[in-house]
Amino acid sequence: MEQNIIEKLINELTKLPGIGRKTAQRLAFFILTMSEEDAKGISKAISEVKEKARFCNECFNITENEVCDICSNTVRDRSKLCVVEEPCNILVIERSKCFNGLYHVLLGALSPIDGMTPEKLKIKELIRRVEKNSLQEIIIATNPNTKGEMTAQYIRDILKPYNIKVTRIAYGLPIGGDIEFADEVTLGKAIEGRREI
Repeated sequence: MEQNIIEKLINELTKLPGIGRKTAQRLAFFILTMSEEDAKGISKAISEVKEKARFCNECFNITENEVCDICSNTVRDRSKLCVVEEPCNILVIERSKCFNGLYHVLLGALSPIDGMTPEKLKIKELIRRVEKNSLQEIIIATNPNTKGEMTAQYIRDILKPYNIKVTRIAYGLPIGGDIEFADEVTLGKAIEGRREI
């Protein structure tokens, strides 16, 4: 028996990460109430991103061109390179407006149990960038979890022979948070990463 159009839309929406059945239902009924122009705009944006999006030849960010806007921007600090796991991490860092260097996207994190070995990440390309550019600092901004820590340590170790400053983003308590609600690991990292005031 063929699904009705609403059920079909709900099933398609549940394929998105973080979208369960109830959220998919709400979204489907919201889409129904949208203007035809807005709904077609969403559809067109999805089609365009699937047709035109590609990885930057330099950093592996998402772009429509061979080289992304960040890599081609001559005003950015070319002595600093921030290493992230996924292109979406760049968006978050860029919104903070506190980093003006370049990026390198690994397209994942080390996880031998999941088959994510160094060969499957863009680590060889990172080494090539270190060898051909006059970088002064590599900032590792992988996620603060087991995979991210393993990846950060691996990168630190393979970059040792290049005599380049390798740093790791700090992590700890969120601004506006209460210490009593922090877990032990987060609080421990906050104490480890303390600085003089």
